[in-house]
Amino acid sequence: MPGLKSPPDAPPLRIAVSEPPSHNPVRTPNKKIPSPSPSRSKASAARSAKKPPPDSPNPDDSSLDNPDLGPFLLKLARDTIASGEGPTKALDYAIRAAKSFERCAVEGEPSLDLAMSLHVLAAIYCSLGRFDEAVPVLERAIQVPDVERGPDHALAAFSGHMQLGDTYSMLGQVEKSIGCYEQGLKIQIQALGETDARVGETCRYLAEAHVQAMQFDKAEELCKKTLEIHHAHSEPASLEEAADRRLMALVCEAKGDYGVALEHLVLASMAMIANGQENEVASIDVSIGNIYMSLCRFDEAVFSYQKALTVFKSSKGDNHPSVASVFVRLADLYHRTGKLRESKSYCENALRIFAKPVPGTTAEEIAGGLTEISAIYESVDEPEEALKLLQKAMKLLEDKPGQQSTIAGIEARIGVMFYILGRYDESRNSFESAVTKLRASGERKSAFFGVVLNQMGLACVQLFKIDEAAELFEEARAILEQECGPCHQDTLGIYSNLAATYDAMGRVEDAIEILEYVLKLREEKLGIANPDFEDEKNRLAELLKEAGRSRNRKAKSLENLIDPNSKRTAKKEGTKKWGFRI
Repeated sequence: MPGLKSPPDAPPLRIAVSEPPSHNPVRTPNKKIPSPSPSRSKASAARSAKKPPPDSPNPDDSSLDNPDLGPFLLKLARDTIASGEGPTKALDYAIRAAKSFERCAVEGEPSLDLAMSLHVLAAIYCSLGRFDEAVPVLERAIQVPDVERGPDHALAAFSGHMQLGDTYSMLGQVEKSIGCYEQGLKIQIQALGETDARVGETCRYLAEAHVQAMQFDKAEELCKKTLEIHHAHSEPASLEEAADRRLMALVCEAKGDYGVALEHLVLASMAMIANGQENEVASIDVSIGNIYMSLCRFDEAVFSYQKALTVFKSSKGDNHPSVASVFVRLADLYHRTGKLRESKSYCENALRIFAKPVPGTTAEEIAGGLTEISAIYESVDEPEEALKLLQKAMKLLEDKPGQQSTIAGIEARIGVMFYILGRYDESRNSFESAVTKLRASGERKSAFFGVVLNQMGLACVQLFKIDEAAELFEEARAILEQECGPCHQDTLGIYSNLAATYDAMGRVEDAIEILEYVLKLREEKLGIANPDFEDEKNRLAELLKEAGRSRNRKAKSLENLIDPNSKRTAKKEGTKKWGFRI
């Protein structure tokens, strides 16, 4: 973890319960961000449900008043973990150590030993998957140090905030996680200054968290600051600069700045080549291929993907998930260019690898690959096959802590597949589950959340739950107006859906007001060439004609939403289809 420098003889504030995963400096938004701390515990595969705490000694045990007992018990906890005996026994030692330190602390004097023992205790809770129990321990730990008392206290406070941020992240509470990281960064800057190299590492980590939350403007600001700091402290074309540029490229790609993203990736690739990082160069080649595909420069994209594929096969083997991920990208490219036979072949090759993964392949890697392949199935009008893959992906992740946002995204996709298949009740249930998870994770203000609300509203319309649909469309409108603006295509779609729903509810004046606003936007800012303009104009004319009448029929606007042959639900005519084997 980017941190503060402590004296050489100072004990570490946190322990590693298990080996952390290897650090990959560039991640996509739907992947879990690893801790910036070297002592972050690896998550248990078990659910984070609360388990009965181990038997602990009586809190009135007078032996805990011995000032020598706390350090001894803390050492026992660490030795127990290091010996492989497991964290359950270590938890008992850590609980007793924390109680001893608290009893022996001098009143009015913050105890760094107490803070350290609480960090260790929280790490053990996390290793057991008991993240909810780790939170109050860390909240107590960050209250102990006094940052005005020097670097050791600042280090303790910084470490506590970062560890608490990690724990919130594993619980899927993204906003709270980012808040903790920001507070940790503030403490670090106060102690070290704004240009210290360790501050740059924390800025990059916080930028990754903002990418996870799809807050790309904030991520871009932090990436720029990180690059400036590393330019001042590192040699040109350093590994640190390469990592910064890869993250910046990811942010720029998400914002649609493909040219800038490509420039950063090329510079990052040159830095990796200079440092002899062949596999990292191949990973960057995949990212470069993605940019070329977004720019419709398909020949250059194929060249980049093939370069990466050659390196991955020679260095990792033909059945490595990295090879499968390139197959998926090539399948998508050939589908886009109409080469369906090649696309099918690459999909099948990727699925074979995911079906028999090599040792070390994570569930997240397989789930991500299956989700990408499902999108290709959907594109070729095979929703049943897409649904099966999405359900497999969700099953792989359902027991993994920290994957709530990813699971919510998959559930939303499953809801879309159910909707296409006409299974509207199941569609609504999937969307409802996704919405619940997104609310809990703090993403209730993101554009993606607004889109999911709109899709859930459409499912409610199909079930004739009009009042519920109206509430969902209204919430989606408020979010998308804020995040995307009124002229964005998603926002315009919400306006249209809401007008139709108001019409169905008999709120004709509200429907008229929305359609007049949409037509005004199109005439003044977007132009009237869009085919939706005539449709909206005709709908408005009909509503104006009938305004004030007693409505004794189902609203014409609503028919546009529930008619299975309407443009909103009909499958594209002439969609090319091909079969797959699973």
